[in-house]
Amino acid sequence: MKIIECVPNFSEGRDPGKITEIAEVFKSFPDVRLADFSADTDHNRSVFTFLGKPADMLEAALAACGRALELIDMRQQHGAHPRLGAVDVVPFIPLGKAKMKDAVDLAHAFGKRLSERFGVSVYFYGFAALKDQCVELPDVRRGGYEGLVDKMSSSKNKPDVGEKEFNARSGATVVGAREILVAYNINLASDNLLLARHIASRIREKGGGLKHVRAIGVMLKSRGLAQVSINLTNCKETPLKTVFDHVETMAAEGGVPVLESELIGLAPKCAFSGTTPQYLKLKDFDEHRLLETHIKYLSR
Repeated sequence: MKIIECVPNFSEGRDPGKITEIAEVFKSFPDVRLADFSADTDHNRSVFTFLGKPADMLEAALAACGRALELIDMRQQHGAHPRLGAVDVVPFIPLGKAKMKDAVDLAHAFGKRLSERFGVSVYFYGFAALKDQCVELPDVRRGGYEGLVDKMSSSKNKPDVGEKEFNARSGATVVGAREILVAYNINLASDNLLLARHIASRIREKGGGLKHVRAIGVMLKSRGLAQVSINLTNCKETPLKTVFDHVETMAAEGGVPVLESELIGLAPKCAFSGTTPQYLKLKDFDEHRLLETHIKYLSR
């Protein structure tokens, strides 16, 4: 059957009440499976993962994102993670027998409806991009929320749909269609942010590092730890073990051990090729963090 996964990232990771209110929305959509949601206080960000048939996904996504827009005020939001708005990024991913066109069509419909219903400025990215400079998410997000006024006033960087004027409360939303991505963080047993940034610069593909790896170094102030925060865009060609081993080696060269690693959201089984969660020092892992677990449930 056709299945679409949606992984909205909201710019709120410090107020459990608000995050719970967003999660409660999914009780009104029994045909959509809320597979996972988590929040990080230092990133000040929450990530939700839900799946369903294409026809069931649009209203569920609009309801969850609409609730987030009601609850989050970007004028009061600060965190370590790059972001453009309260509903920062909403990707749609084709699974099962779904094709990328299904995800693109859903992304375009969602972006238009989100803008019409909530007055949000929307940029499309990935396979749903309407402009060449908007294919890669980091390119769309460059300048962040603080740079949106200048970005939106530029003729070539205006939003694809919605308001062309800056909304200080909501910011802007990036909506797209993409392949499976694994969000993966490695925490160093140190507060050496320079080392984390150095490692990130060496492992990311744009720096000549590992294929399909995007990475930044951030500080987890609440824990006094430096983190290498990673997006892995093709875990078949570059599995988690390859990333972990490179980070661990470079951290050791800096005299620092790896404390632990963590998944944000779900990962497919192929990401664990040649390794185990224990080897990766992966915390809070069980079979419900595997994408296949939820696909199997929906396919029954």
